[in-house]
This record gives sequence, C-alpha cells and structure tokens, in this order.
Amino acid sequence: MRTIDTIYIDGAFVTPHGTELFDLHNPTTGAVIGRVRLGDEQDAQRAIAAAKRAHISYRRTGKAERIALLHRLHDAVAAHADALVDTIVEEYGAPAPRAAATPRYAAAVFLDAARALEEYDFHRAIGTADIVMQPLGVAGLISPWNANAGFICAKLASALAAGCTAVIKPSEMSALQTQAVLQALHEADLPPGLFNVVNGRGPVVGREITMSNDVAKISFTGSTAVGKEIVKVGADSMKRVTLELGGKSPSIILDDADFEKIMPALLDVGFMNSGQACMAGTRILVHEKQLDAFAPVLRAAVEATQVGDPRDPATKVGPMVSQKQWDTVQRYIQAGLDEGATLLAGGPGKPKGLESGFFVKPTVFTGVDNHMTIAREEIFGPVLSVITYKDEDDAIAIANDTTYGLQAYIFSSDIARAQRLSHDVEAGRVFINGNYFEPMAPFGGFKQSGIGREFGVYGLEAFLEPKTLMGCR
Repeated sequence: MRTIDTIYIDGAFVTPHGTELFDLHNPTTGAVIGRVRLGDEQDAQRAIAAAKRAHISYRRTGKAERIALLHRLHDAVAAHADALVDTIVEEYGAPAPRAAATPRYAAAVFLDAARALEEYDFHRAIGTADIVMQPLGVAGLISPWNANAGFICAKLASALAAGCTAVIKPSEMSALQTQAVLQALHEADLPPGLFNVVNGRGPVVGREITMSNDVAKISFTGSTAVGKEIVKVGADSMKRVTLELGGKSPSIILDDADFEKIMPALLDVGFMNSGQACMAGTRILVHEKQLDAFAPVLRAAVEATQVGDPRDPATKVGPMVSQKQWDTVQRYIQAGLDEGATLLAGGPGKPKGLESGFFVKPTVFTGVDNHMTIAREEIFGPVLSVITYKDEDDAIAIANDTTYGLQAYIFSSDIARAQRLSHDVEAGRVFINGNYFEPMAPFGGFKQSGIGREFGVYGLEAFLEPKTLMGCR
C-alpha cells in the first residue's frame, strides 16, 4: 500500500492543506493499492500564486533558454520510462504495448515543442503595424485518467514553450502515474514555480483554477459535460480555453474494402486503450448489401481478441479503470439490448476467468440505428455499433449525424476515393486505412468534441495572444 501525501508547489514537494484520502485501485484485480491525499482550494491558490510569481521573469526568456529547458525535461522523463510503464499497468491496466508507448510519447512531446518553438516567429509585420505574440500568463492544465502522463507532458511542453507557467490538476484516479511523472519533472531542475501540481477533485481544485482571475488560460482534456462547465465558470474572467472533449468516431467501410485486410486496423481503432479513448472508432458504418458478408468476419475477429492481464503482450483489451466505469459500460450494453440491437459478440458480464478485475467482454452490436443510445453517447469501453448505409452520401450523413466531431476513419482500397470523402466528414482528424500519428499536426475536435487545437505550432499558439504595436516605424 502506497500513500501519496504531497503535492508540488514552487519547486518543492509539500504537504497539502486538504485532508481527504482517496483510494487507488489496481483494475486488474480490483484491490486497493494506495491512497492519495487530495488538495483543496487553498492548495490551488498557493499553486496559482507560485506560478504567477514565476511568470514575471519566465515570460522574458528567449527561445534558446526555453529550448534548453524542454530538452532537460525530455531527458528526465525518458530516464524514468521503466518506472512509469510499471505504474501505468498497475494503476490503469493499460495493455503492455500502450503502456510501453506512453513514456516514449510523454518524453517526445518536449522535443516536439522545442522543434515548434525553434521554427516559430514571435514577431511579424502587417502593413505599418508590428505584431508580437505574447504568452498569456498562468495556464491551468487539467488532464484525464485515460492518458494522464501523456497529457500532463504535452500540455506542459506547449505552455512552457510559449512562455507561460502552469498549474496542473491531474486526475485523482491517476495519482501513482502523476507521482512518477512528477518525480521526473522535478529532476529536470527547473526554476521554482514554472509548473505546480495539485492532486484534487475537479469540483474543488479544478473549479478553483478555472475561477481564478490569476489564471489566463485553461487547457482541459476530458468529458464534454465537464468542458461545458469549464466554459461557464471561466467566462466570468474571460478565460482562454482549449478543450479536447468526447467523441463518437465513425469508421466508414467503403464497398471496395477488403474485410479481412482491414480488420486488424478496424479493431485497433475501435478497441484502442481498451475502448477508453475519446478517439475510438466505435460506430462502424458498412454498406447494407455487404453486412451479411462483413458480420461473420467481424465476429470472428472480436471473439479472437484477447482480453485479460495487461502484462501479457498478447492482450488487446485490458480492464476498465474502475468499478464505476465497468458499471457504466454494462448499462450501455444493456441499453443496446433493450433498444433492440442484435448482439453479434460479447455481451453483459465479465469474461470467463476474469471475475476479480474490472473486465468487460469486447462487445459488438449489429442492427443499430444511429439514433439508439449506444450510437449517440460515448460509452468509453470496448463496445462497437455496426450501422448500415445505402450509398456514399448516406454514409457521410450518418457519420456526421452526431454531436461530436473528434476523429473519423475511412477504409477503402481506393485512397483517392477515401480522400475525397474525407473532406465531407465533420471531424478534426480523418484517418485512411489505419491510425497514424504526426506530432506536429493539430489535434482537436469539431462541434462538441472541443474548442481549439493542440500539438505543434497550433498547440504553441494556444498559449499566445497577439499584441499590435503601432508607430514603431
């Protein structure tokens, strides 16, 4: 049993004013493996004050100093990769390949931010005016439990590259991962106050950060419902916000696709991160005349998908993060049955032999109408809905008939055809025949999947404000 009883303010691990203890679970076994002492409003205020003091001098730093700082952060996180992998598997239950990739990504984002910074011009001329891109100030960075380490580092990298200081509110459910990341960041030996970390609940610490007049920017990744609340609360102080929220991404299978060939990629995007991913392609759109041929191939592939111990390299679907999340997924599976969808694979309950952890059977429904609950709402578990379409226009209409617009996937043997259709899909990113990553390309969503963009130059500019200077020439 491990206890985390400190937060990080002004370059030091300190005891929080808050006294609430929050249990941490191993989702593979369901056992309590630790506790974290949560901060409160006073802790958030102390962290904000430290970031505000540090910003006075940090905003004046030049590119070279910030780039060197980002490289130090990269080296420190990379040095702690093994410890972070173990923590991700133990506390979150991520399958081994994803757990191994997370520290590499968490370290690499600092180099990506340094590259964007090196190429960025903070000074421009427009007619007779000089334009200066100026750091916003103190940034509140709020990260989710399903990608805690990666988002902490990615948001912090962009904020520091822009010249902002930060107060980080990670998910309290990921405190062991946070501690592993924080130990690495601390060893980078940055000036005190550049980043501060307060474990705490969203309605307490998160709300205090969002309300504070001394916080100029909020970067939040999480649910759409919480994102809306951040916008409402932050409006009083005219917070600048970047929100990366929920998704209900379509996977459009065109009628020229080879079902056997695309199946690994189709399930990779559908079951990514054990289904606990806002980017997951959970609505599978297939031509109505091909459903009979497609369904058996899909069922066989899903039934062959290994669910279980995340340390086993063959495991594709690990446990849900908590009992609460397991219960939520079960309610959605039951909703699919109650609303008349046909169960193709999986179903309610736990897989045989995995009764002790928070495991869900990889589940697929056919006969799904796009207006059913399982097709409208973000389930955040390994549950896929197969929806048929009549023609290309119908496929696009169904794909876009959602309140979300984060990502979309198109599978086709004709790249030009898929690319043409991609222009009509309402999503921040569209992937053709797979799931790829370009660290310098913008990431974010349309509609209720968010506001603004992250990564590369777009992520850098999210923490900058243009200032116009007149009469300088």
